[in-house]
Amino acid sequence: MTGTVKQWARRADGAGGPLRRVQIGNALSAFGSGFTMPYMFVYVDQVRGLGSFAAGMVFTVFALAALAVLPFTGRGIDRYGPRPVLLAGAALAAGGAYAFGQAATAPTLLVASFLFGAGITACQPALATMIVRSTGRAGRSRAFALQFTLVNLGMGIGALVGGQIVDPADPASLTRLFTIEALTLLGLALVAGTARIPQAEPVPAAGRGAGQGLRAVVKDKAMLRLCLLAGLIFFTCYGQFESGVAAFATDTVGTAPSVLGIAIGANALTIVLLQMVVVRLTERRRRTTAMAAAGLVWLGAWTAALVAGLVRSDALAATVAVVAVYALFGVGESMLAPTLGPIVADLAPARLLGTYNAAHALVKQMAIAVGPAVGVLLVGAGTWPLYLLAMSACTVLIVLLAVRLRGHLTPAQDNAVLAVAQVRPMVRELQTAA
Repeated sequence: MTGTVKQWARRADGAGGPLRRVQIGNALSAFGSGFTMPYMFVYVDQVRGLGSFAAGMVFTVFALAALAVLPFTGRGIDRYGPRPVLLAGAALAAGGAYAFGQAATAPTLLVASFLFGAGITACQPALATMIVRSTGRAGRSRAFALQFTLVNLGMGIGALVGGQIVDPADPASLTRLFTIEALTLLGLALVAGTARIPQAEPVPAAGRGAGQGLRAVVKDKAMLRLCLLAGLIFFTCYGQFESGVAAFATDTVGTAPSVLGIAIGANALTIVLLQMVVVRLTERRRRTTAMAAAGLVWLGAWTAALVAGLVRSDALAATVAVVAVYALFGVGESMLAPTLGPIVADLAPARLLGTYNAAHALVKQMAIAVGPAVGVLLVGAGTWPLYLLAMSACTVLIVLLAVRLRGHLTPAQDNAVLAVAQVRPMVRELQTAA
C-alpha cells in the first residue's frame, strides 16, 4: 500500500525516479540520433554515391516501417506494459543503426533503414506511455516539454559534434557515427527500459464496454481530427527538417555539412532556451491556440528559406538565412511540445493509452514517410520555388485546422479550464485595486 501511495504521489507532480530515468534515456538516445539523422542524406547521396533518389527512398522506408510495427505496438503496450516494448524496439533499432553504417548498396541500406525505423517507431509510443503513467495531469505538459527539450539538446550536441566528424570523402567517419547511434540506443534500453513505471490507472466501470484497439480510435472524431492536424504538422515540419530542408540547404543553397550541423544546433539551442518559457505561456492559453501560433511561426521559417534561395550567391547571407530557418522551426516546435502529447493522453481511455499513442505515432511516421519523398523529389528536380510554395500552403492549413479543432475538444482537453482558472485571480486583483 505504501508503495502504491508513493507512486501516485510521484505521478501527481511529475517527479520521481521512473520519470527521471525515462528522460535521461530519451536524452541519451537523442544524442546518438543527432550524430546520424542530419547526415543520412549526405551518407547515401555523397558518401555511398547512390544519388538523391536513393537517399529519399531510405527516408521513406525508414518511416514506412511504422506501418509494419505500430498496429502491434499499441496492443502490446496495453497488454504487457511499455517496458517490454521499449526494450524490444531499442534492440531492433540498435541493430538497424549498426547495419546502416556498414551497408554500401541500395538494397542493404533499405533493409537496414527498415530495421532502424521499426525499432525507433516502437520506442516512441512506449516512451510516451511511460511519461503519462509517471505523471499526473497537472504536470503532464511540463513533462512532455522537458522530454522535448532534453531530446533536442541531445540531438543538437550530437549534430554539432557529428558535423565536425563527417567527411564525405571518408566513409569510415560515417560508419563510426552509426555505431555510436547503436550504442546510445542500447543505453536507452539500459536506463529507461529498466525503470519501474506505475501501473495503468483503474478503468471506470462505465468505460469497460467501449470499443477496443484501433477501432476505438477510428470512432473518436476528436482524435481523428487531431491525427489529421498532427499528420500535416509532421509532413510540413518534421518530414522536411532532416530531408527536404537539408537537401534544399546542401543542393540548392550550397550549404556545407558543417554549417548544416550549426543550423541544426541553432534549432536545438532555440528549443532549450525557449521551452520552459513557452510552457509557462501555453499553460495560460488554449492548446489549439498554441498549435495555430506554431503554424504562423513556421510560415516565417519558409519565408527565410525563400530568402536563402534568392541570395544563395552570397555565402554569408545564405548561411544566416538557413540558420534562421532552423531556429524558427525550433520556436514552433517548442509551442507544440506541451500540447500534442497531452491532448492525446487526455483523449485516450486509460485502458487504451498505448493504442492512442501508437495511433498518433503511426500518423507521424506516415507523414514523415511521405514528407521526404515529396521534399527531396521537388528539390532534386530543381523546382525549389514550388517546394517552398507547397510547404507554405500546408503551414497556412495547419493554422486553420488548429482553430477548427477547438470546437471538438472539451474545455479540459483544450486547457481552457486551467487558463480560465489562472485568469480569474488576475481579474479579481484588478477589481480589488480598482
